[in-house]
Amino acid sequence: MKWLFVLGLAISAAASAAQPQSAPIIKKHVPLDSIRLSDPYILADGRTHMYYMTGTGGLLWKSKNLKYWDGPYVVAKTNPKSWMGPAPMIWAAEIHPYKGKYYYFATFTNPAVKIDTVNGIAIERRASHILVSNRPDGPYVPMKDSTYLPSNKPTLDGTFWMDTNSKPYMVYCYEWLQNLNGTIESIELKPDLSGSIGSGRVLFRASDSPWSREKDKDGRIHPNRVTDGPFLFRTSTGRLGMIWTSWIYDVYTQGVAYSDNGTLSGKWIQESEPITPPNFGHGMLFRTLDGKLLMSAHSHKDIGGRYHRVPHLFEVDLSGNRLVVGKPYKP
Repeated sequence: MKWLFVLGLAISAAASAAQPQSAPIIKKHVPLDSIRLSDPYILADGRTHMYYMTGTGGLLWKSKNLKYWDGPYVVAKTNPKSWMGPAPMIWAAEIHPYKGKYYYFATFTNPAVKIDTVNGIAIERRASHILVSNRPDGPYVPMKDSTYLPSNKPTLDGTFWMDTNSKPYMVYCYEWLQNLNGTIESIELKPDLSGSIGSGRVLFRASDSPWSREKDKDGRIHPNRVTDGPFLFRTSTGRLGMIWTSWIYDVYTQGVAYSDNGTLSGKWIQESEPITPPNFGHGMLFRTLDGKLLMSAHSHKDIGGRYHRVPHLFEVDLSGNRLVVGKPYKP
């Protein structure tokens, strides 16, 4: 099946990109469009007046102007005796400032541990997790709890959200490889983010999407199974939205959903059309140090069976009741 072949390539490419690296060569003054990086996340840090970009691979880039970057730096210091093992793969890292510290939300995979087999595919031990540092450039180290999410479920792409009840949450994906219909879920975090409270709650399923599509072995068309890259935001009217990514056949695609009551617990209504050009996805929103609202996402190309992914910036408007993605932004 074409969709399985394409998604298999995506998983293989992501795993390759996420292989742990030691002591990389630090480069200076690298243009943004020369960096190969999946799931780019950019923190504009007012304390240090710097931009910090991370993503899949567990490395960090630094910039003063968004145009030229120094890196990559190793910043994640995991516990080799934990479930992650001595050299976990790292996907979709994010850096969130909170209460005077910086928190590293990322997906860690231990390929040596298999937790399930579904349709002949071995499911590796994979989970969203959080590390902490006093500095935006790390090092990021473990906190109190050894796990945040169930050990028998593969989860990924965790992101941070403070809801209207003033409680912190992780929003993440429960992977389609096991449940066969990927979900986006939320779980409450401890006040210091050192662990989770209770169990996850499903916000919506991949099959809720009106725009994603795939074909089964008989050629019938269904919603795609993949949920990827959630990121939450509010419009100027207070409306709570979430961008997330899936596929339209072999085209990497990003859409948006809105909560009907402005909280995580609301009913999530999917917009009917994607919000970014074809083959762009896993986006996030940030304001530049001078206040301009931008979206960071990666482009997606299949070059000879290998995926080529590069960070890109887009202008964004949240002044109304919905997210409007504008033209590409060139720093």
